[in-house]
Amino acid sequence: MPSLPRHWSAAALVLLTLTAVALCVSTYHIFGNIWDEPEHIAAGLVLIDKGDYIYDNQHPPLARMAAAIGPYLAGARPKGHAGPSGEIEGRDVLYGSSASYDTLLTLARIGMLPFLVVLLVATWFWVRRWYGDAMAALTVLLCVSTPVILGHAGIVALDVPVSGLTILSLFLLLRWFELPSLGRTLALGASCGLAIATKLSAVPFIAIAALTLIGIRLCWLRSRPIVAWQLLRRGSEVALMLLLVVLITVGVYGDKRVLLTTPDHASNKALNLIAGRSGWLHDQLYDFAARVPLPIGIEKVPLNFLGVEWHNQVGHLSFLLGETQRYGWWYFYPVALYYKTPLPLLLLGLAGLAWLGISGWRERNLYKLAPTACFVSILVFCCAYSHINIGVRHVLVLYPLLALGAAWAAIRLWQRRELWIKTAVAVLLAWQVSTIVTAYPDYLAYFNFTAGAHPERILVDSDLDWGQDLRRLTKVLAARKVPEVYIGYMGTADLNREALPPWHALVPGQPVHGWVAIDMLSLKEKRAGYSWLSNYQPVQRVGMSMDLYHIP
Repeated sequence: MPSLPRHWSAAALVLLTLTAVALCVSTYHIFGNIWDEPEHIAAGLVLIDKGDYIYDNQHPPLARMAAAIGPYLAGARPKGHAGPSGEIEGRDVLYGSSASYDTLLTLARIGMLPFLVVLLVATWFWVRRWYGDAMAALTVLLCVSTPVILGHAGIVALDVPVSGLTILSLFLLLRWFELPSLGRTLALGASCGLAIATKLSAVPFIAIAALTLIGIRLCWLRSRPIVAWQLLRRGSEVALMLLLVVLITVGVYGDKRVLLTTPDHASNKALNLIAGRSGWLHDQLYDFAARVPLPIGIEKVPLNFLGVEWHNQVGHLSFLLGETQRYGWWYFYPVALYYKTPLPLLLLGLAGLAWLGISGWRERNLYKLAPTACFVSILVFCCAYSHINIGVRHVLVLYPLLALGAAWAAIRLWQRRELWIKTAVAVLLAWQVSTIVTAYPDYLAYFNFTAGAHPERILVDSDLDWGQDLRRLTKVLAARKVPEVYIGYMGTADLNREALPPWHALVPGQPVHGWVAIDMLSLKEKRAGYSWLSNYQPVQRVGMSMDLYHIP
């Protein structure tokens, strides 16, 4: 690998991280709240202010609290709405607090930036440890020039936080493989606990990748005898790590304590998940939980798992390539990765991961094989298991691994003597970096050029339209001096509190005339009701996700 002084690589990391943060912050004023932001803010705010966690039982609270700290310090307080949805609470907080909507939304989004820093820094340490400083700097450059990462780091969402902490956990896992110690065991446990406390997808991501790496390691070591004391020592280290994971995931809900059942053993879903619905352990745990107040997290964590499993079982209405389904498609994520990834990163990344995988397997080098093994195992799991197909963001953790593979391929190819190969590598890298400019500010809605002029024919929900362009619509309507408008909008902003002209809801199946604005999510998920609009040409695409019509 080409050499690069360590301080230069570190300086590149700092410069690129600051650039990524600046790009995210510069988009704040352009976009209104996306669909999930009000609920995330409300959930974190209630936990900070009241010590309770009442909104959306599918997600743990760590990143939500990070988003709520800024608004809380600015004077925002929960209004007292009951759960389980926090959308109303979040809207009232954003629109009805002493601080302005824009101030609160900006402060909440700033709370996501530390997780972006974790993602970039963890990636840099991983690559530098086993591939060198030059490749580490190039990998971070490729991450920063990936619109999907910047787009989701610029809003209040859980995908960049869980991706950053998962990458950190996988790096620390490899370091633990390299030389186990008490310090590394505790660091790994803390990182895994924080990742799980951010989003439960960290559990399968880390577990599947870890089991894959352990399986490969055992396959290579099967001819060596297993020493009993070594097995016992490793087992105790794993137990300590898991204990720390449990303490963090439970503790993040705060120190509030409650009786989880009554003396007559009223059924509790969380206790049943832990101890079963009957038996000696069930009875003992129920007796204990009826007499001793326990941390609220002991109840909330199992309910989080039950909520996610329920959501996966019932599915989620999603759109792909002109079709709408509730249970998704096994090929959703490969298609999403193809269209949502800059082609240079895709080409170099897949080639580099294949190259690393083959080379690592032949050399029996786990640290060279690890990026490929993690990428493939996580992607295969998501394709095989997930029925919640609502965005490439659910596999955002794959992008740092793809960037690592791309950096490997680019550097190895650059070392070739042929001028045309060097030229091709330079062109691909320049093309990749140029997306920082060409995709700005619509990083969230970015598609590569193969998607054509109508990416809404491919993907919609959170890949193209997440309700982010409503603020742009208000400015377009004002500039056109539109006196009245019909709006088809699937989002969580309060239209009555936005700077809109007099407006009416665009009802599916009821054609109208005059000015009509509709977002892509409405057009695709309610196609039958809005099919009459296909007879007209929009006068303008507002941002990337809304069409404006004037119907004679």
